[in-house]
Amino acid sequence: MYLPPQRRGGFGAWISRKLRAAVLPVLFLGTSGYFVWHAVHGERGLIARDIRQERLQEARAELAQVQQELEAVERRVAGLRGDRLDRDQLDERARQLLNMVDKNELVVPYESNRRLF
Repeated sequence: MYLPPQRRGGFGAWISRKLRAAVLPVLFLGTSGYFVWHAVHGERGLIARDIRQERLQEARAELAQVQQELEAVERRVAGLRGDRLDRDQLDERARQLLNMVDKNELVVPYESNRRLF
């Protein structure tokens, strides 16, 4: 003899079962979403990493420029040392500091942003 399954509680019990079944997946998805959002937008996320990489490239470019300027200044200073005195460079530097030229010299002005050395 066949007996149909008994219904317990009707529609309210059905909703309760579905809600209990959905709690863990919803909790898992919420937690996963939290970590994914922070992996992209967080302090050490993907966007912050790209910004740090751009800043690092800018800093390296600035470092290369400053190193070139330092080498140029070191070369000029080496020419003014007592043991290896470069008379032309000493004369050039003295004229530049004193703002003087000889009578028979020609002065060619140039823009201040276009350095000769």
